[in-house]
Amino acid sequence: MKEKVDLSEEELNLLERRGAKEFARKLGENSKKASKAMRLFLHNMGTEAKETKEASKILVKFLREGKVEQEEEDELKQQVYDLLKMVGIGVPFFLIPGSSLLIPFLMKIAEKRGVNLFPSAFSKDEEE
Repeated sequence: MKEKVDLSEEELNLLERRGAKEFARKLGENSKKASKAMRLFLHNMGTEAKETKEASKILVKFLREGKVEQEEEDELKQQVYDLLKMVGIGVPFFLIPGSSLLIPFLMKIAEKRGVNLFPSAFSKDEEE
């Protein structure tokens, strides 16, 4: 995951021509931060995908054998909980107009109240 991602002037100009001038300007000013954030996001999504794959294997084992170990059961519960978090955050983001402004606000309020809305893969990076 050490691949360097930088936006070229041409890519920023393309964004500007398509009507995202303010976004392109901010992205240009903060390109290193944006690249780092995007790499971290993609890494975390990859981690969640791996965890989901492992949880599906546990679920198949449970359906075949009718039982799983306590550790596997806990892992499956945690992953289902993470998936529900992602659906709860992701679906409104794409379906509700203006939610791109609302979701960060809700995340901040939840954080102040001690509620973690991020899946576990995203929380692990904050702890490290």
